[in-house]
Amino acid sequence: MRILITGGKGQLGRELERKLSRSHDVWSLGKEELDITRKDEVDSVLSAIRPEMIIHCAAYTAVDECEKNRKKAFEVNGLGTCFLVQAARRLDARIIYISTDYVFDGAKGSPYTENDEPNPLSIYGLSKWMGEKFVLNYMKGTVVRTSWLYGHSGKNFVKTMLRLAESKKEIKVVHDQIGSPTYAKDLVQVIVQLFGKKDGIYHVSNKGQCTWYEFAKEILRLAQLDPAIISPITTEEYNAPAPRPKYSVLGHEGLKREEILPLRPWDEALEEFFRKEKTVYD
Repeated sequence: MRILITGGKGQLGRELERKLSRSHDVWSLGKEELDITRKDEVDSVLSAIRPEMIIHCAAYTAVDECEKNRKKAFEVNGLGTCFLVQAARRLDARIIYISTDYVFDGAKGSPYTENDEPNPLSIYGLSKWMGEKFVLNYMKGTVVRTSWLYGHSGKNFVKTMLRLAESKKEIKVVHDQIGSPTYAKDLVQVIVQLFGKKDGIYHVSNKGQCTWYEFAKEILRLAQLDPAIISPITTEEYNAPAPRPKYSVLGHEGLKREEILPLRPWDEALEEFFRKEKTVYD
């Protein structure tokens, strides 16, 4: 199968390329090779490649910057997704769109199902929900929502904590936002399984939940660094430009309906991440 991956230079795009290139004809393109905000470029590139499957990972994911650069957020996460869906329709290609737990407001207090109505608090969440609507309006469109993603490539919370731990005596981390860290390698395993399943919305995250503070302490513990340098603070004390959901744990009913096993617990996945980091992993 000929597969196009957008956002191919990011942490998820690189993981997908590693997995899929073993058995498929994979085109993994970064922004320099495919600017999804340019309709003519999207049409030209996709007409040349003629993919049967598009895995759309490209996104403007800087949550706080999205509040200041609203135009860019909607151009990339919304309009760019629309251009890809239009091209997919012409080619009769399936599209899998990677979305986020930040489409929810966090008020539910129990795991969000695929049937729960989004109510994003931030521009990032709103722009990603806009992209979801374009995808779900296409008969061959699938939305995969995930949360707190980290991997071996690109920027993520795990790498940020490790970098800060080497340069700071104290790290302050929010202790009143609850979610589920998700290992990119595990997410990829499920995305591949979805190839043969029906379209729609799927929630994919590692099992269990924690706060960012608990996640950070476990990161430092596994890295054999001192977790005591991390101090808990409230969301109000952190005072980020973009509001975040206080609770964004995802339920996995969609996977269960399709007889796909939910991912392993988040702490087990994090342990494997550190074992892999000790080997050559480019």
